[in-house]
Amino acid sequence: MDVILMERIAKLGQMGEVVRVKDGYARNFLLPRGKALRANEANRKRFESQRAQLEARNLELKTEAAAVAEKLDGQSVIIIRQAGESGQLYGSVSTRDIAESITAIGFNVNRNQVVLSTPIKNLGLHVLPIHLHPEVDVKITVNVARSADEADRQAKGESLNVVEETTMDDLGLEVGAALEEGGGSLGDR
Repeated sequence: MDVILMERIAKLGQMGEVVRVKDGYARNFLLPRGKALRANEANRKRFESQRAQLEARNLELKTEAAAVAEKLDGQSVIIIRQAGESGQLYGSVSTRDIAESITAIGFNVNRNQVVLSTPIKNLGLHVLPIHLHPEVDVKITVNVARSADEADRQAKGESLNVVEETTMDDLGLEVGAALEEGGGSLGDR
């Protein structure tokens, strides 16, 4: 189906372009959300008559998003989750969790603006893009930790997922030291 884009859409085109998309994508996403019109003569005339208003509205939204982007860029949010010893979360951190924690620090962000290619399933610092406007993206840091204290330590750069492993050589040294303290050898026992 050919559609006229009413706004810039990433990987598809700019405002005013006529593009061919799959019928389902047009019917279920673009047309209901007002992001596109069917490409016919009546809609082309309608778009041309509204073009100035659409460009003005887009410019206004872009400047608002740019103002928010200046304040939001580089911010860090903390999300507390339960995790195992290796740092593997028992659940995962979703876009909804991230959007709620950004809203808690004073920014209005919807979950569909958070770009998360794969769910976060480990403790640590994760840098994610936030899509404020089709032309404005910012990056934030999501600090996933077991507690607020652990989040502070992670933010300072400390690695918390390091589990000390004891090798057989270390065990041999510990047994040898214990025997020397006891004044005997393995054959004496």
